[in-house]
Amino acid sequence: KNMILRERQKEFVGKCTSALMARGNTLGVAPTGSGKTIMLSAVVGEILNGSSAKKACVLAHRDEITAQNLDKFRRVNPGMPVSIVDAEEKCWSGQTIFAMVQTLSRERNLVVMPPLDLLVIDEAHHARADSYRRVIDAAKVPGAGPPPPPGFPAVIVTPSLTAGWLRLPAAS
Repeated sequence: KNMILRERQKEFVGKCTSALMARGNTLGVAPTGSGKTIMLSAVVGEILNGSSAKKACVLAHRDEITAQNLDKFRRVNPGMPVSIVDAEEKCWSGQTIFAMVQTLSRERNLVVMPPLDLLVIDEAHHARADSYRRVIDAAKVPGAGPPPPPGFPAVIVTPSLTAGWLRLPAAS
């Protein structure tokens, strides 16, 4: 069954999307029960459908969160190609990739990660961990491309129940 956003969720999605387009990063903070996973999915869908962005990755630290993100994403963005990178599967073909940080942060997986236009970190307070930093750093400089420009946006770390978005520069 497809998900329909409530007005307050649409407003949240609009503000996050505008901030991403204007500043290159944003942090979505909302209370328990507000539908953060639904809103996260809608933001990714809007960015991929409404800009030159072609590939996104939604990063999480638990199988349950990755499964929930994937399920809700499919309901918010039916028909958008998705794939999974975790201990059992390593598929990069989706327009949106749902990845486990423990798997993606390994060097052998980072070197084959395709260029990303958008990196979403679910529960962004984890972003300071070494495993997340490895993914963020690899995503900032896809392949052997040039280093990121000065002032490249950083992921903001906040308390639990948040999602951080990082719009990545185009690969050279």
